[in-house]
Amino acid sequence: MAANMYRVGDYVFFENSSSNPYLIRRIEELNKTASGNVEAKVVCFYRRRDISHSLIQLADKHAKELEEEKESPTETELTEKQKHQLRHRELFLSRQYESLPATHIRGKCSVALLNETEAVLSYLDKEDTFFYSLVYDPTQKTLLADKGEIRVGPRFQADVPEMLQEGEADDRDQSKLEEKLWDPECPLTNKQIDQFLVVARAVGTFARALDCSSSVRQPSLHMSAAAASRDITLFHAMDTLHRHNYDLSSALSVLVPAGGPVLCRDEMEEWSASEAAMFEEALEKYGKDFNDIRQDFLPWKSLTSIIEYYYMWKTTDRYVQQKRLKAAEAESKLKQVYIPTYNKPNPNQISMTNGKMATVNGAGPGSYHAAGGGRACESCYTMQSAQWYSWGPPNMQCRLCVSCWMYWKKYGGLKMPSRAEGPEERTSPSPASNESRSRGHAPRQSNHMVPMRNSGSPKSSMKTKQAFLLQATRLTKLARHMCRDIIRLRRAARRPFVPINCGAIKAECKTHAPRSHRTPGLQTPPPRRLLSSLPHGPHGMLGKRSYHHHSRAEPDRRSGRRTQTLISFTNTKKKKKKTNSTKVIMACFSIRLLLLNLILPRSKRRDVFPPKKIGKCIPSCF
Repeated sequence: MAANMYRVGDYVFFENSSSNPYLIRRIEELNKTASGNVEAKVVCFYRRRDISHSLIQLADKHAKELEEEKESPTETELTEKQKHQLRHRELFLSRQYESLPATHIRGKCSVALLNETEAVLSYLDKEDTFFYSLVYDPTQKTLLADKGEIRVGPRFQADVPEMLQEGEADDRDQSKLEEKLWDPECPLTNKQIDQFLVVARAVGTFARALDCSSSVRQPSLHMSAAAASRDITLFHAMDTLHRHNYDLSSALSVLVPAGGPVLCRDEMEEWSASEAAMFEEALEKYGKDFNDIRQDFLPWKSLTSIIEYYYMWKTTDRYVQQKRLKAAEAESKLKQVYIPTYNKPNPNQISMTNGKMATVNGAGPGSYHAAGGGRACESCYTMQSAQWYSWGPPNMQCRLCVSCWMYWKKYGGLKMPSRAEGPEERTSPSPASNESRSRGHAPRQSNHMVPMRNSGSPKSSMKTKQAFLLQATRLTKLARHMCRDIIRLRRAARRPFVPINCGAIKAECKTHAPRSHRTPGLQTPPPRRLLSSLPHGPHGMLGKRSYHHHSRAEPDRRSGRRTQTLISFTNTKKKKKKTNSTKVIMACFSIRLLLLNLILPRSKRRDVFPPKKIGKCIPSCF
């Protein structure tokens, strides 16, 4: 009975999703709605998984500084498992309020401010215990230390001078240090002073009777006399008496000058009825935050005027009435509410039928094997449990045992460090942003959301993807060699998601490309010889070839193409130059064969670069 009774000020678990961890909140108010339901106004607490990674680093830096400031170091070194579980106990307080149905409460917990003198292991030993040391602002995305400090120094404390010795004179100029407003050793008696104050009140009442605005605000004589008896009138009378060296006749003449009696008003009289109503409305909304009251409701009033009016307003009947109304309202509010134990089955619960598991998160039948050959628990690796719960995205098909599931719901993480969780235990089954952050630092199997620790094969849980082949063209291969300084293949391989600037590569290739492309001209076939010009001598009959046939080049088998037929220059008009031309042809043929033997093997290895030297040397020979 007492466990299900929740009161104002309790720290409780709220469930807003069947698959996500519980929300941790503190009950501020319990209100009953018009429909009869109970709503709880709560203060929000955030886990490490709920804030950004940059703020997490800032929080870790703050914790490290606190550890270094300690006079005595930590008694025992924490293990990796303890550090992992201790992160789940850390919360961040916020000033944010929200209203939640009281029926979503799932239990009580304990949240305390981090005690620097207490060992951190004490938080792990206690069940459902959390701690916080920083305040998180969800709107500004900032972290602040929720810790008071003692203001020590000349800015906050006065420098007390040393006490003077007996008989030592004070050489300070008192007129520069302070101003004297009243002399207790004045020649007037107390009776004379009281009579002067009565005259001052009478002058104030008469002045209000002459003032038109005051007659409207205080239409009765009693209200005018009460306003004239306030402190502002008495302070002005005593100050006037002191300035005239306690001469009653001179002070009275100042109170009633030639133009009429002096009227002294305080903030209660200066403020109109509409301004007073706005002040009460602002006070109900902001409390005693006078800066916000002035900024949003009364910008034409000074901060001094607002503060002075507040303390005068507390002496009026309006304040007494509001105080009684608030007390009656608080008496009528709910102080506690009874929430029965939640026994409905969780949608993530995996049902067991005849030793086989049913569908999980919309997965098709047969997604899980029998209980003996199923997947292990993602947290404690056990294969046996009274009940299993699906955990994570449906395509992962991971599961947790009963104890690990309750740990996940309460603390927002797994008992053991997991690769599937990613750095800082920030991977959540639902937020896509958290999954993307964890994939960036996970191995290749984790990028495909394949569990790393299960006994089953990864192929059973990963969908087959269509294979593809990237075949680069010759121009692409050529660009790799020409633009090595721009592409930087090794660096690009380490950064696969950073795009390559194709525009710069095209511009670089255009600068290296030739300005004019030469198209090979069509070779005119040699003229056919007439039948009468063919040799009919004995050499032709016996099948022997003349020197003209032997002077033609054989096919270049090494290059795979037929070389250009060397046309000898023996068909000149003068036969006497036959021997000289034959020597020239043989020399050119030998030079060409030598160049081909030197250049062609290199050209085969670098097929993207045309052989420039052979193009320059060969035409010069013919």
